[in-house]
Amino acid sequence: MIPVGLSTASVWPRTASTAFALAASLGYDGVEVMVWADPLSQDVPALARQSRRSGVPVLAVHAPCLLVTQRIWSPDPEVRLRRAVEAAQDLGAPTVVVHPPFRWQRGYAERFADLVAALEDGSGVAVAVENMFPVRRGSVEISAFRPSIDPTEVGHRNYTLDLSHTSAAHVDALALAERMGAGLRHVHLADGTGLAKDEHLVPGRGGQPCAQVCRRLVETGFAGQVVVEISTRRARTSGQREADIAAALRFARSHLVGE
Repeated sequence: MIPVGLSTASVWPRTASTAFALAASLGYDGVEVMVWADPLSQDVPALARQSRRSGVPVLAVHAPCLLVTQRIWSPDPEVRLRRAVEAAQDLGAPTVVVHPPFRWQRGYAERFADLVAALEDGSGVAVAVENMFPVRRGSVEISAFRPSIDPTEVGHRNYTLDLSHTSAAHVDALALAERMGAGLRHVHLADGTGLAKDEHLVPGRGGQPCAQVCRRLVETGFAGQVVVEISTRRARTSGQREADIAAALRFARSHLVGE
C-alpha cells in the first residue's frame, strides 16, 4: 500500500512531538518534518529520539524555504538545502521537499537544478521540487519564484505535488501530475476552494480532485509517499485537531486502494 504520512505542519501551533504522537495513535505510516520555527523541527538528534520512542518513521524532510524560515540553519538557501538532505540521511527519510528558488535568490536560482541533481547523486535522497502558487492582486498575478511556480518547466528528476497549491494557483492538478509523470515522488494531500491563499483544507472539503489524484497514484504504481498537510491552527481544542487529522487519514486510505 502507498504509505500515508502526517506533516508536522498539520499540528501547528503545536510542536512536532504532537505530530509524532497523533501519527502513532491514529495509524499513520510516518511523518514529514517541516523544518521551521518549532525548535524540535530543527533538532535532528531530538527528532530521531521522537521517532524511536513513538515507533513512527520520518518519511520526508521539508527544507526550510518559506519566507519565515530564511534564517533557520543558515541565511544561505544552498546551505539550508544541504542540511535538509543530511537530516534526511540521518533520519532514514527517502525524500526532501523543497520549493523553487525565490526570484531574488539569483545565484541560488541559477545553480538550483544542478545543485538538486548533485545532492541526489551524492546522497541517494530524492529532492522533490514542489509546485507553488502566485500572488494575485485583482486580475494581476505575480510569481515570487524563478523561473516559475511550475517545477516541470525546468525538468527535475523528482517532484512534489501539492493540492492546496494547485487550488491557489488555479492549476489543473491532474494535468500537472501528468506532466510530472514518473518523476512524481511525493504528494501533499490537502484541499482548497480556489481562494488566492494556501488553505490546506482537509481533503474532500474543497474543490480539488483529491480522490482522482489518489486513484491515479494507485493506477500508475506510485512508489512515493502521500503526506497529509492540512491546517489545524484554528482548531479550538485538541480533540477538534485530532478529528480533522483522523478524517484526512480516512480519506487517504479510502481512495489509495485498488479496484
